[in-house]
Amino acid sequence: MRFVDEAVITVEAGDGGNGVASFRREKFVPFGGPDGGDGGRGGSIYIQADDDTSTLVDFRYTRRYRAERGKNGSGANCSGRGGDDVILKVPVGTTIVDIESGDIIGDLVADGQRVKVAQGGDGGLGNTHFKSSTNRAPRKSTTGIKGEYREVRLELKVLADVGLLGMPNAGKSTLIRAVSAAKPKVADYPFTTMVPNLGVVDADRHRSFVMADIPGLIEGAAEGAGLGIRFLKHLARTRILLHIVDVEPIDGSDPAHNAKVIAAELEKFSPTLAKLPVVLVLNKLDQIAEDSREEWCQHILDELQWTGPVFKTSGLLAEGTKEVVYYLMDQIEQQREREVEDPEYAAEIKAFREQLEAETREQTIAAKEAYRAMRKAQREADLNDDEDDFDDEDDGDVESVYIRD
Repeated sequence: MRFVDEAVITVEAGDGGNGVASFRREKFVPFGGPDGGDGGRGGSIYIQADDDTSTLVDFRYTRRYRAERGKNGSGANCSGRGGDDVILKVPVGTTIVDIESGDIIGDLVADGQRVKVAQGGDGGLGNTHFKSSTNRAPRKSTTGIKGEYREVRLELKVLADVGLLGMPNAGKSTLIRAVSAAKPKVADYPFTTMVPNLGVVDADRHRSFVMADIPGLIEGAAEGAGLGIRFLKHLARTRILLHIVDVEPIDGSDPAHNAKVIAAELEKFSPTLAKLPVVLVLNKLDQIAEDSREEWCQHILDELQWTGPVFKTSGLLAEGTKEVVYYLMDQIEQQREREVEDPEYAAEIKAFREQLEAETREQTIAAKEAYRAMRKAQREADLNDDEDDFDDEDDGDVESVYIRD
């Protein structure tokens, strides 16, 4: 199934049904009075998180959703039937944004969580509501209220505790395969990971966390190079970033330089995202002779001037991965406990998350607009080049000869 993490749709709730002006007419009841019923309420539109949905691809093909209109009222004080509601199911982790105002309508982070995005219109009133002691035969009724109309953007960000970060072919997919049941594609060429992959990592019984593997980054990712700009936003919901560094890159590049490039791209994309705790993992140690591993790893750490937590692993052989898992599990549990016990810390984390969400959204939109502008300029340049070539041919002494066979 194609992975789609963003879609723009329009939603239109149903209009309310009209009230009617009607009078009771029965044998032997010459002055029955008004009995016009009210119109039915229009259907509303809800968006609901669903664990069985993993992509927004359906919303790329169907972009307009409209709820049923309420039925009109009728005589004998009969109200019209209300319109059926429409429930749109999206993956857990979807944020709903009103395009016109930019406000966040809802953030669906739990299965079954539901948000109303368009309110159905109320039904009109029948003439029964307008009778009085001085107006015993009112002929007035009202029409139903129009349903709410909105254009919304659906943004999917995967829900994970740990996000993997690194160059293409750094071994991120191999590592997540080693520590979880996830089976992302692994190959000996760059960009084998084209979409985010989630894996549940079990540290011990009843102790687990979710790890997200995103496509590898390259230099210029924050400006749209490679796949980075499309998927960097998926790290916005993580608690810890696991920076995977290939100690012996297949292209012969310097691993310390590669790590600095990733850190710089992260900072350019979102300074707030760069403030998340980062754990460094020196991976693919199996490619280095055992007697020179420590010296080579220390050289990389000295080049990076790294003072944070660091682990040395071989994802292919699953060496050193348990230590990484237990460390991450301890850190995540400590954060969770502190958020529960310290309301001030929990408020700080909430504000940090909101700032991070807003920053990544703004950067993603700006990068997409810049990309569209670049593509438009390229198309215009190509068109101008074609016109120039045509004009150059016309300027010469060229004679066109048509031959009929």
